[in-house]
Amino acid sequence: MDQTNKAKGIFHILLAAFGFAAMSLFVRLSGDLPTAEKAFFRNLIAAIVAIYMLRKSGQKLRVKKGCLPTLLLRSIAGTIGIYANFWAIGHMAIADANILNKLSPFAAIVMSIFIIGEKPNTFEIGTVITAFIGAAFIVKPGAGIASLPALVAVIGGIAAGTAYTYVRKLGLMGENKAVIVLFFSAFSCLVSMPGMITGFVPMSAKQLVCLLMAGVMASVGQLNVTAAYTYAPAKEISVFD
Repeated sequence: MDQTNKAKGIFHILLAAFGFAAMSLFVRLSGDLPTAEKAFFRNLIAAIVAIYMLRKSGQKLRVKKGCLPTLLLRSIAGTIGIYANFWAIGHMAIADANILNKLSPFAAIVMSIFIIGEKPNTFEIGTVITAFIGAAFIVKPGAGIASLPALVAVIGGIAAGTAYTYVRKLGLMGENKAVIVLFFSAFSCLVSMPGMITGFVPMSAKQLVCLLMAGVMASVGQLNVTAAYTYAPAKEISVFD
């Protein structure tokens, strides 16, 4: 593949990893709020950022012909990933939750075989496995790793990896990056809204700031992961996550 695009993909996946890690921290700092409430604010900020990007570029909000089904599948998988990840963060050590969420590169590689037809070689699979094992040793998962929250975190990682595969497919189809982010963010906001309204918990000023910062950092992660998988396939860049 084009080495320039691969380099861009690596750069953006590193920024995305930073953004999502910071997002997890702010979600944890927001305290004991309903998952739907956290998810709504996370996606609201990302949607606003995507709208701003579209307006600044002078482009219209228009879904490319043939992309709507893939956008819906990406949004469904991504929303499941968010809910699972946020719930796990609130019920287990943040390092444990995040390392289990990092199963997403494995899922992205596997799903890329079936959804896009991009097959990794033995070396590429080996590097991702090695990276995950190394990260697991660093965070030293605790006893909570064998629990319901851990299972939910794993589901979140698999759903996120599936969503990234659909992002890659949309990029190959020529869909606008900002449209991909906006469609997903708006979809997740709509899904979160009923639960947020019915179970709304008033927030302190600190909690509001934490959720807004979670949204900002999620935007950094979302825009960069979208760019990363647009530039390069999962088998080439997922190890850097």
